[in-house]
Amino acid sequence: MTTTAIYPGSFDPVTNGHVDVVERGLELFDRIIVVILHNPQKTSLFSLEERVEMLEESLKGLGNIEVDTFHGLTVDYCVKHNAQAILRGMRAVSDFEYEFQLALMNRRLNREIQTVFLMTSLRWLYVSSSIIKEAVYFGANINGMVPAIVQKKLRERFENKNQRS
Repeated sequence: MTTTAIYPGSFDPVTNGHVDVVERGLELFDRIIVVILHNPQKTSLFSLEERVEMLEESLKGLGNIEVDTFHGLTVDYCVKHNAQAILRGMRAVSDFEYEFQLALMNRRLNREIQTVFLMTSLRWLYVSSSIIKEAVYFGANINGMVPAIVQKKLRERFENKNQRS
C-alpha cells in the first residue's frame, strides 16, 4: 500500500524550513502532495500561480512530490486524493496550540485521517514566511533561508513596491 500525506499551507512564500519538512516527510511517506490552501481571510503577497511556481522549482529533484491548490477543508482534500495523513511542521511551542486545535478539528471531521507533526530542524527554527517577507522588505540578506527562486521573486516584488512608494 502506498502512503500519501498532504502538506497544506499558504507557502507565501516557501522557505527552506518547508523544504526540510517535505524532505524528511518523504522518509515517512511514499508520496507527499504539497497543497496551497486558498484562505480568503489571508492577504497573500504572491498569487496562487506564483506560489505553485516557486514550490515546484524549490522541490524539483525530489521524487514523489506533487504541488496543488485547494479551496476547502484539508480533510476533504485528503479523501479526494486517497491520503492517509496530514503533514505539519512545527517550529516552536507557540505553534503548538494552533496546530493541536487544528489536528483535533480535523480528527473530529474525519477519524481516518491522521495528523503527523515534524519538528522543524534547528537550523530553520527562526525562519517563517512572515519574518522572511519583513526582512526582505527592509533590505536584509536572506541568503540560505529560502530557495533561490523565492529570494529572486521577493527581491523583485519589494523592489517594485519600493519604487512605487
